[in-house]
Amino acid sequence: MNDRRPDDMVRITTPELADAYIEEQLKALREQIGDKKVLLALSGGVDSSVVAAMLIKAIGDKLTCVHVNHGLLRKGEPEQVIEVFRNQMKANLVYVDATDRFLDKLAGVTDPEQKRKIIGGEFIEVFAEEARKLDGIEFLAQGTIWPDILESEAGIKAHHNAGGLPEDMQFELVEPVKILFKDEVRIVGERLGLPAGMVYRQPFPGPGLGVRCPGAITRDRLEAVRESDAILREEFAKNGLEGKVWQYFTVVPDFKSTGVKDGKRTFDWPCIIRAINTTDVMEVTVEHLSDELIDHLVQRIISEVPGINRVLFDYTPKPPATVEYE
Repeated sequence: MNDRRPDDMVRITTPELADAYIEEQLKALREQIGDKKVLLALSGGVDSSVVAAMLIKAIGDKLTCVHVNHGLLRKGEPEQVIEVFRNQMKANLVYVDATDRFLDKLAGVTDPEQKRKIIGGEFIEVFAEEARKLDGIEFLAQGTIWPDILESEAGIKAHHNAGGLPEDMQFELVEPVKILFKDEVRIVGERLGLPAGMVYRQPFPGPGLGVRCPGAITRDRLEAVRESDAILREEFAKNGLEGKVWQYFTVVPDFKSTGVKDGKRTFDWPCIIRAINTTDVMEVTVEHLSDELIDHLVQRIISEVPGINRVLFDYTPKPPATVEYE
């Protein structure tokens, strides 16, 4: 397996180049793994999904995927992972609904860094518990991609590989897309037969909707984020904006304001819409939506999502505002 992206490697932009890469990786994977077993934490994100699809092709049922639902996923995502991998691709998929476990640990925690640490630490705990139930696993597969490696080398962020797993779990790593850029991973994923909705999924933070529910996470406010986000995604798809806008989501902050509904006073949360474009994530511009679409989104969100009585639109670029609120 190549550990570095060769300087003369042609950028994968066509189905033919993707097919050639897949063939080369399947051969390398079979040589590396032999008849041993592999474990993969499958988030449903682009990178881990492409790695799963490639390993299913290479080694079939010698792969076990573990999908941990921490309760902070978007609407329909755990169901999509089960449908695609267990039902369509016939993968060995262990599904763990750890929603209560995560949300109980997060109860009352307001500090964003503390929330991230709890979510990351608990994820490793749950994953390790599942791994210990399985026999004969010698490899850990990961969706590391080339920008992850470049950023960790430049000291921009810690590399998210096997670091953090308990001492008794020493796995050899399997990283079949680690020399690819994100756009190449997507083309490879398409050629492996993954659905477009998974391959072209927008970036999604590790702590999930936890960072879009600022302050202490409560189940009702989290549900308001999940439902409003689902409406936003549905309307973007209907209006041909899916895939054209880099990222779009809703945030429900932890404060309330007075409103009126059916002639009675309400005291509910606002919902903030963010829609942005970028090439490098260092600078971000705002996508200006049509007045008609904004009016329609406001109408749907305030009438369909319990607990919301205002809808705001965030026009702030980066800098000074970051992509996420926490």
